[in-house]
Amino acid sequence: MNGKILVVDDEKGQRDILHAILNKAGYEIAAVPGAREALQQLDKAEFDIILTDLKMQGLSGMDLLDQVLDQNPHQCVVMMTAHGTVDSAVEAMKKGAFDYLEKPLERQELLLTLQRAMEHVLLLRENRVLHKQLSETLSIPTIIGDHPKIKEVFRVIGKIAPTGSTVLISGESGTGKELVARAIHDLSPRKERQFFAINCAAIPETLIESELFGHEKGAFTGASSRELGLFEAADGGTLFLDEIGEMNVAMQAKLLRAIQLKEVRRVGGKTPIPVDVRIISATNKDLETEIRRGTFREDLFYRLNVIRINLPPLRERGSDIATLAEFFVRKYSSEASLPVKGLSKGSLKILMNYSWPGNVRQLESVIERGVLMAENELIEPEDLPGEVHGDSTSGARIRFDLPPEGISFEELERDLIVKAMDRSGWIISKAAPLLGMSYKTLQYRLEKFGIQKP
Repeated sequence: MNGKILVVDDEKGQRDILHAILNKAGYEIAAVPGAREALQQLDKAEFDIILTDLKMQGLSGMDLLDQVLDQNPHQCVVMMTAHGTVDSAVEAMKKGAFDYLEKPLERQELLLTLQRAMEHVLLLRENRVLHKQLSETLSIPTIIGDHPKIKEVFRVIGKIAPTGSTVLISGESGTGKELVARAIHDLSPRKERQFFAINCAAIPETLIESELFGHEKGAFTGASSRELGLFEAADGGTLFLDEIGEMNVAMQAKLLRAIQLKEVRRVGGKTPIPVDVRIISATNKDLETEIRRGTFREDLFYRLNVIRINLPPLRERGSDIATLAEFFVRKYSSEASLPVKGLSKGSLKILMNYSWPGNVRQLESVIERGVLMAENELIEPEDLPGEVHGDSTSGARIRFDLPPEGISFEELERDLIVKAMDRSGWIISKAAPLLGMSYKTLQYRLEKFGIQKP
């Protein structure tokens, strides 16, 4: 069964035709002659998609849309409209309808639209389940996404959190490395003890040893009393060392000793102090390259790199942009008590086309600004900062030199399609715009090349 659809149309002949087409396509169908009957059906059962005519006797399709989305903002509604009422259908999409179809309906277009609608429904449903699991288990709802690469991160977190192994998190700035570290701590047996985080790049070299290991009174100028270091403070808990690649080599040797012996010695002290601390470190550098350069100790690297988690940049998980943006809209509209509910299609297109060098952190900042600048319930393109407009690649021409030996155009096309599908989480309706193709054209190309989701 492909899904459950409620057909709403006051023309019996149209209802019968739709029932026959959709039933043959594998959908479970309920058909009613008006909006009031549709609302009664929705009180009794849930439907994946509502396929409704716009102009009907009594309550219109627009009235039905308003009432349905008021009760369930996630309900997927597809409008059917005559040629002269297309403007009204576009207005319905602004209100939250998924799409519209022009009468007389064309069978293939109808089935393709409903297929896209079901993909959308399943994506939202999976994401809500994921949100619930993250909120209940990780207590960090801002780790959001359903792209295969981020799902793999979730899987690894769940598998290694209960252990005591050291973890190295790599990824570009702004990808959420500290959030992952906190999630590991919150899922571990150490969750009742302290989690401490330190940015190794932000602490002067002369102070980082004292910050980590503590110091005795009089150990150096200004040390007027004994101070515990983060290793002692985090005893029984977790210590997160961010930007570990910025630590100098001399300090790396002392850190290695503390991890190996599970003990520290305060600056100015002589007595070793046993500590039980789980070390999670993070870097946006290629530590293997730093080892070859002599700026990072190989032995420390292997101590830290027992478990490796690679966080993908936002540009490689493009299918999560809309989900993350919606989450940040809700967050900041609630914090500022503003009536902003989402993004316009134009705004979302701009966000999807931007390369996000600052990753999730930058997206959050852009959405916060958009919420504050918005004049109505939707964030419009003019509410977004200029930085995201300038990088739009929609319709851009890609220029490259043809190699002397030539290329296989078919292989190039296939490679581009695979990359677009991977970036969009293997959702055709999201990958097609990245390639400047229609949904049908991309679907044909996928079948032509025999491309399947890995």
